[in-house]
Amino acid sequence: MADVHPDASFAVEGQPDWMVVTDDAVWVTSSNVNHVVRLDAATNQPNLVVTIDKPCSGLAAGFGAIWVPSCGAHTLVRVDPQTGKTVAQIPAGPADSEGGVTTGEGSVWIVTSKEGLLVRIDPQTNKVAAKIALPSGSYVPAFAEGAVWITSTEHNVLTRVDARSNQVVASVPTGPQPRFLTVGDGSVWTLNQGDGTISRVDMKTNRLVATIAAGISGTGGEIAFGEGSVWATVFEVPMTRIDPASNAVVQQWVGPGGDSIRLGHGSVWLTDFAHAKVWRLNPKLP
Repeated sequence: MADVHPDASFAVEGQPDWMVVTDDAVWVTSSNVNHVVRLDAATNQPNLVVTIDKPCSGLAAGFGAIWVPSCGAHTLVRVDPQTGKTVAQIPAGPADSEGGVTTGEGSVWIVTSKEGLLVRIDPQTNKVAAKIALPSGSYVPAFAEGAVWITSTEHNVLTRVDARSNQVVASVPTGPQPRFLTVGDGSVWTLNQGDGTISRVDMKTNRLVATIAAGISGTGGEIAFGEGSVWATVFEVPMTRIDPASNAVVQQWVGPGGDSIRLGHGSVWLTDFAHAKVWRLNPKLP
């Protein structure tokens, strides 16, 4: 990481963690100071700070809002991205601090129970519209191809829920302890905390098609797709880039930094949780 020179470096008070990219900005949480910060992608300046009780378990954008799980209030908070004001607090708190929230098919989706319960929220009413049973230890959802995909860290599977019927339609074995996931190039990619591999699941066939040794086991971390590659991060190995054409690690950076990663606005956005920074990087790093 000593050889990496960011295009921009943002100081974010506390411990910057979860991020979501919008059309004009990147939003990042800092749970230990109860902040969600908007970083303007045009000016490379933070320009809005929203106070939320222990924001955790991911961020999502959609339906004219930023959706923030709160581990303090045990709710899902709807934030107006223009004013930073709380529009609604929905009693659908995250099942775990290492979870997620996603949007798709006219709804917001979040897992609210360690026993396995996916909740569908109608953004028109800010009310729960459906509840879907999942394997226990499911925490992180992602939306793609008309479905919500959720990893079960406890059962080593990826569950596919049809977003129209609210029914579980597939269960795909993955590597050990899958947690974070991303979608791209016709696949769902899971970061497996048990052995540091990445599982690739074909969305058309619901089958595991590759297991990629990345050497990034352990808790925390994240995975994202963009700029033609899969990107993963954990502490002390802040960036690992996988080529979908070869299903192989083609670049890896070690050293300080890492914990959350996103792609957008032609850049890689990487948090340095331990040193209160967010870096904006050129995805074509040597």
